[in-house]
Amino acid sequence: MLENNSYNVSFLVDKTPEEVFNAVNNVRGWWSEIIEGDTTKLGAEFDYHHKDIHRSKFKITALVPGQRVAWHVLDNHFNFIQDKTEWIGTDVIFEIARKGDETELHFTHAGLVPEYECYEVCSNAWGSYITGSLRDLITTGKGQPNPIEEVVNQAEQMSRTDYTASFTVDQSPDEVFTAINNVRGWWTEDFEEDSSKLGAEFRVHFEDLHHTTQKVTELVPGQKVVWLVTESLINFVEDKSEWENTQIIFEISRKNDRTELHFTHAGLIPAIPCYGQCSVAWMFYIKQSLFDLITKGEGQPTRKDTAIMAQ
Repeated sequence: MLENNSYNVSFLVDKTPEEVFNAVNNVRGWWSEIIEGDTTKLGAEFDYHHKDIHRSKFKITALVPGQRVAWHVLDNHFNFIQDKTEWIGTDVIFEIARKGDETELHFTHAGLVPEYECYEVCSNAWGSYITGSLRDLITTGKGQPNPIEEVVNQAEQMSRTDYTASFTVDQSPDEVFTAINNVRGWWTEDFEEDSSKLGAEFRVHFEDLHHTTQKVTELVPGQKVVWLVTESLINFVEDKSEWENTQIIFEISRKNDRTELHFTHAGLIPAIPCYGQCSVAWMFYIKQSLFDLITKGEGQPTRKDTAIMAQ
């Protein structure tokens, strides 16, 4: 359900507005037992976290007994999406009103919109906690504050999702295979050794920002290319060896009258710090530079005096 494009949901209960208000403020009773700080005083701040998947800091900005509760998100970190700070600056709002003989709770996460990468997971989570756990706390006196298993599993799966990209072209599988192995033609001109032989190792450089060594572990003409990253130095993140032991995979297949290239960097996942910059770089090199090399005969590899990985 959407209101002003932000996620919202409502329900009615046979309880007083004061009872609903008290339950909302018992955050440990319906959301998470791992809450640090006071959730019952105007201006107070509290922290929520679950494992390394999600942590947030809230400030209570409205607290009107029997009527309204609002929290402003001061800080946030997700490990399962690219923009880990998506919630920062949004507001979590609980509005309470008498409707006939019942009380309505209207919940809005103002700023949580469908354009957000976390929207599906976050809206599913809020739906479970608000219409399930909080409603149970109000009506039965017992909520379900532990993590909703299905939602947590969804977030954990997203945090393990490898970066992928795909496109289709009119060229043959053999032409696509040949272009992939022309690393200088689409990735970087600062290239050493040979990428066209099974078992060979080659190195690529992006000035002093990023150096990697790859070993060719699969080479099936017209079908598949796989490189194992044996050494990596990424100077713009704390763990400079993040790519080591990851695999760069190119899968080629015929789709009707066209050829599909499916690219995967197995091990490049949203949880690692370089994911944002590295995924943007791969998007350019695969979907633009390699695509152009295949379809036009000329890619856009990084020149020795340029470093797109730093952008």
